[in-house]
Amino acid sequence: MTPEEYKQLSIREFTEAARAYDSDHAGIYEMCRDDYPQMLAELEKEPFDAVLDVGCGTGAVLALLHEKYPDRRYVGLDLTPEMIEVARTKVAPGMEFVVGDAENLPFDEASFDAVLCSNSFHHYPNPAAFLAGALRVLRPGGRLILRDYTSSDPVVWLMNHVELPLARLVGHGDVRILRQREFVELAQAAGFEVLVMEAQKGFRAHLVARRPRNVAVLKHIKV
Repeated sequence: MTPEEYKQLSIREFTEAARAYDSDHAGIYEMCRDDYPQMLAELEKEPFDAVLDVGCGTGAVLALLHEKYPDRRYVGLDLTPEMIEVARTKVAPGMEFVVGDAENLPFDEASFDAVLCSNSFHHYPNPAAFLAGALRVLRPGGRLILRDYTSSDPVVWLMNHVELPLARLVGHGDVRILRQREFVELAQAAGFEVLVMEAQKGFRAHLVARRPRNVAVLKHIKV
């Protein structure tokens, strides 16, 4: 499949899912909510004024942040117009939702203190392009907080060679699951300093990476 075909699959999948996404009848998408507490706890470890959520879906994470910190700037981006339409029902002062491509972020350099990405990364045909864009839009010292799927090498192989091909046959736009070391390698190749890379319960990858500044940082990597 071409990158555009993957993206069109994702748009069709999430157009159908958008209206039920926030409900208690969202099926497999309900598990996405399990990542919210970890993402917000990670974000709150350092001060922030401006946050970009890439693959924001219906804007649930930013709505939670705005409720707690209403004086900050929040921007959500998603490829699926229907998702953004639902997200815009949550708009409050300081919040903005944009239809756009994670691999071509339409924002100025050094615009955000943090970039969030949850349960979206495995849909990107060119994850390196997203990481390069995330680095660009982050302020020096800003952080990327990314949660996605991973597991042991044999399980990741099964996901990529059995589970994902079956998912695509039924209309899902999943591209590829990464091994832990691949997350680290891609982030470092983009220019990030990797602070945390962990495989957590529920087949979750938890990556925190910083746009470099002039001082060295302690790296904590479990691969």
